[in-house]
Amino acid sequence: MTMTDKEKNTAVLRASKSFDVRFSEVDSMQVVWHGSYALYFEDAREAFGAKYDLGYMLISDNGYFAPLVDLSYQFRRPVTYGQKCRIDIFYRPTAAAKIIFDYEIRDEETDELLTTGRSVQVFMDKNYNLVLYDPPFYAEWKKRWLGTDNQLELL
Repeated sequence: MTMTDKEKNTAVLRASKSFDVRFSEVDSMQVVWHGSYALYFEDAREAFGAKYDLGYMLISDNGYFAPLVDLSYQFRRPVTYGQKCRIDIFYRPTAAAKIIFDYEIRDEETDELLTTGRSVQVFMDKNYNLVLYDPPFYAEWKKRWLGTDNQLELL
């Protein structure tokens, strides 16, 4: 799924990370192995967390886990060994107790779109129970970064 300009504008929070495709990330055709994309997305989530103070330790320190329940990606063009790329991560506001991100991997030199993706994380307490409402720390985070008058849509 490619994001439209309108969708990008509604994704108010975004981070980027540059990376070089390493030999250990490609298959025998020197094309990025499909499993490597999950790691690229993880790197993007960590960059987002560092930029917007929503890291995994904050979630854990507040008594929660945030496991992935959905992860998808769509290949547009091959990503190959030695290629310089950039991954952009876009936060998707939602009224649900979830963290939703969209991703775009682009060639760093040409800005060509190579891969898109999406991830959904939910909250669980330390007893592994699904949390149906925003944990207090996450509600405060949303208020801080999205503002009180932000209209959230269910995604």
